[in-house]
Amino acid sequence: LILFALFFYVALSQMTKYLDQVGDGIENIVSDSTEPIHLITELKPIEIRLNEIKAILKRQELESIEGEKRKDDLVLFLAHDLKTPLTSIVAYLTMLDTHPEMEAEEREKYIHIAHEKSLRLGELINEFFDITRYNLQAIPIERETINVSLFCEQVADAFYPEASARDITLSVHAPFSTTFFVDPDKMARALGNIVRNAVAYADDKSTIIIEAGDSDEATTISISNKGKEISKIHLDSIFEKFYREDTSRSQSKGGAGLGLAIAREIITAHEGIVSATSKQGITTFTIVIPHQTPA
Repeated sequence: LILFALFFYVALSQMTKYLDQVGDGIENIVSDSTEPIHLITELKPIEIRLNEIKAILKRQELESIEGEKRKDDLVLFLAHDLKTPLTSIVAYLTMLDTHPEMEAEEREKYIHIAHEKSLRLGELINEFFDITRYNLQAIPIERETINVSLFCEQVADAFYPEASARDITLSVHAPFSTTFFVDPDKMARALGNIVRNAVAYADDKSTIIIEAGDSDEATTISISNKGKEISKIHLDSIFEKFYREDTSRSQSKGGAGLGLAIAREIITAHEGIVSATSKQGITTFTIVIPHQTPA
């Protein structure tokens, strides 16, 4: 009986020690301590699990803080980027309204500018709606098999007016027999956003090359333009929401800084990746879409 009591006392003491250790670990989590949790050797599995839980909670906290920051950024950029074209529209319409004697040629000029600013305002609003929608829910992808060459040609043709206005040539190089399995509407939006960026920052009278290739694993589309080189530090951020390099991505060209972010969201939804390089004035965006087998 004495031996049993002694054994029970030792077991109880050990259990109390274990509970104290676990309690200290939980207290470490609750107190938001930056120090890792350390338990005795016998409780090593519990120590590992508690540190995993601590890391998860910390990550969730940081994601929550980042989410609030993104909301604040959205409001800030929305107010800033919408204000500029709206101010111009109001200014030109005010001049038209207050100067009825204005010459017809000058009046036509101001109407044209106000119209252009209105279109730009619409584009900005659509960008904000898109990025908000893509952040709130998964992008629905409805794939079909399409010809890569025709796809690239159609996207390039959409930018012919603005490219030809600056003597920029869009040249597509893609094997005609190549196909890939994608959502054509959304992938056209992704490629179009990248091509629009390439046209905006290409040198006048230069050539933008859209080149497609195929391997056993993936289809690759690259878009290259000749213009101002982008630094490594800016390349690391170029697909971030609201990114706009102050010197080379002015507001008139770079918009809200959402086009490339939207492109990345769409490409990621296709399980693909997009990257950028810039050397000696040649900037290249590369899209890699892994092969998907149609059901």
